[in-house]
Amino acid sequence: MIERLTRRADFLKAARARRVAMPGLVMQMRARPEAPEAPFRIGFTVTKKVGNAVVRNRAKRRLRAAADATLPRYGLPGRDYVVIGRAGTLTRPFALLLTDYERALAKLHGGAKAPTAHISPV
Repeated sequence: MIERLTRRADFLKAARARRVAMPGLVMQMRARPEAPEAPFRIGFTVTKKVGNAVVRNRAKRRLRAAADATLPRYGLPGRDYVVIGRAGTLTRPFALLLTDYERALAKLHGGAKAPTAHISPV
């Protein structure tokens, strides 16, 4: 089970850290020097610009599902990740959303070669 960020202070600390924007999401990452070997944590947020509560919750569900599929393989211990949903989160094919996660993590972790898309765009 992936630990979740719930405290506003943790979200604000991550907002001051590194970030990368992808078509389907924005990801922020903060290293936790007080707990370098602790499991990583993740938080999700979607602003009202994306839509009403139903739309925002649907976007968060997609982001959580993508995180569950990618972060166990690519997440680093002692890190806090915050994923911000965008308007494209709902319309982007899920395979491309997974690729967005992988590329964002690669960039945040030091510019490792980003993986290519799982499917070819139509």
